[in-house]
This record gives sequence, structure tokens and C-alpha cells, in this order.
Amino acid sequence: MKIFNLNTTVPLAPYRCDEAWRAWLRAHLDAWYARANGLTRDELRYNLAPADLHGPDSPGETFRVLKENETAKFGEYRTRRLVLEARDAQKPEASALHAMTR
Repeated sequence: MKIFNLNTTVPLAPYRCDEAWRAWLRAHLDAWYARANGLTRDELRYNLAPADLHGPDSPGETFRVLKENETAKFGEYRTRRLVLEARDAQKPEASALHAMTR
């Protein structure tokens, strides 16, 4: 299948995705939305991995399959680390939207 630009007849190359960049971008968006919705860092940690706050006897796992897949592929739960790093790097003003909507 050829992909064409609608304005010309020159074929375009398929978009090549950089998986590391996509993971970074998703993490920053997740962190921003969490802050915009008023989640504290601990609430965000709980959403990502309840066992982090409540220990291994925690009754549920939010993203169990994602955690297992990433641990097998990267040796860590990469999404959790990236989201928390992104949240820690954000300025407190990132939660201004939440304050304005109250």
C-alpha cells in the first residue's frame, strides 16, 4: 500500500516511531493530567502500582500486565518510573488548571 500526500502525488515514507520518545511523551502527558486533576504524588503512585504504598498484600494491581511486560523487557516497571520522574520535574504551576476549575 502506498501512502500519498493529498496535496501532491509524491509518495510519503511511513512514519517511523521512536519508542523511547513515545514512552517519554506519554509519561509527561500522564503526569500533567494527574496534576491537572489534583492527584498528589502518592495518589499517582497508588494508581500506577498500589503495592508500592500498601505492600505486596495489596488487594489489587492496576496495570499488572503492563508491569509484567515491562519488567520482562526492560528489567523494571518503566512506565511507573518515567511518570513519577516527569511529575517530579514539573513545576507546581502545572496544577493551576485544577485550581482554576474548583
